[in-house]
Amino acid sequence: MKTLVTGGGGFLGQYIVEQLLEAGHQVRVFSRGSYPELEKRGAELFSGNIRNSSHVDEACKNIDCVFHTAAKVSMFGNYHDYFQTNVLGTQHVIHGCQKNNIHKLIFTSSSSVAYHGTDQLNANESTPYPKTYLSAYSETKALSEKLIRHANGQKELLTVSLRPHLIWGPRDKYIIPRLLEQGKKGKLWIVGTGKNLTDITYVENIAKAHLLAAEHLIPKSPICGKVYYITQGKPVLMWEWINEVLGHMNIPPVTKHISFKTAYTAGALLETLYRWLHIPGEPPITRMIAQQLSTSHTYDISAAQKDFGYTPWISTEEGLKRLFSYLHEQ
Repeated sequence: MKTLVTGGGGFLGQYIVEQLLEAGHQVRVFSRGSYPELEKRGAELFSGNIRNSSHVDEACKNIDCVFHTAAKVSMFGNYHDYFQTNVLGTQHVIHGCQKNNIHKLIFTSSSSVAYHGTDQLNANESTPYPKTYLSAYSETKALSEKLIRHANGQKELLTVSLRPHLIWGPRDKYIIPRLLEQGKKGKLWIVGTGKNLTDITYVENIAKAHLLAAEHLIPKSPICGKVYYITQGKPVLMWEWINEVLGHMNIPPVTKHISFKTAYTAGALLETLYRWLHIPGEPPITRMIAQQLSTSHTYDISAAQKDFGYTPWISTEEGLKRLFSYLHEQ
């Protein structure tokens, strides 16, 4: 199968590319950067910008299946930038698939598209989209997911969306590095009671889920046009898990507490300051982060297990071993 992976040079994208190559598929990586290590492994590199429709159309030529992972990811920033990359970029991918008679499109969505800011316990795919969002990322990913769902069945294109929660593992350049950096500086605070449960997703498992979904994405399959939560299937106590990661890197555990109300208020103030003063980067706390750090969010993965055979092949324990081995090598 000839495949295209948008964002194939990113954290998740690289794992999808590697698993596709290992399975004997031809892989074209669509990305703005240069990734000679992927080229050495047999991938074809296509340099382009997801915001440019002609770039995407060209990348989609002679392709059978597209994995759309490219996105602007963070909890704070200019809404226009998120919209251009996440929403218009997704429109370009859909158009590129339809223009080039591609029949399979697997979209990397996010559990945050259906996050309401309160505890979600064993939430399933029937959870409605919230009416408002505190993060441009979540809102634009939700808009993108809706486009993907709507495109299913149009011009013979079949689509499916996967919603991972908190992807982690070796080579992560966002979540784990930030935890370690802030932990070393003593700048991490437990928000709320510290007893909140969360589902997490080891990167190789969500990558494998993409390949499985592609395999099952055929006419009349139950997965066509659907969305699926993908996690480890075994929630962890968020702050215990964070402290385990810190402990293995000889960083003191997080013990300081801050109330949700205080963290949320601080997030609102910092968001305003960063916007007014045009401060680069992300605030240390935002309203969305305060919510996510203080609430429980666990998800029912039984639909993915039933419809396309997903299972968390690599346990959280084994994933942590691989993560720690990688971190100690750096």
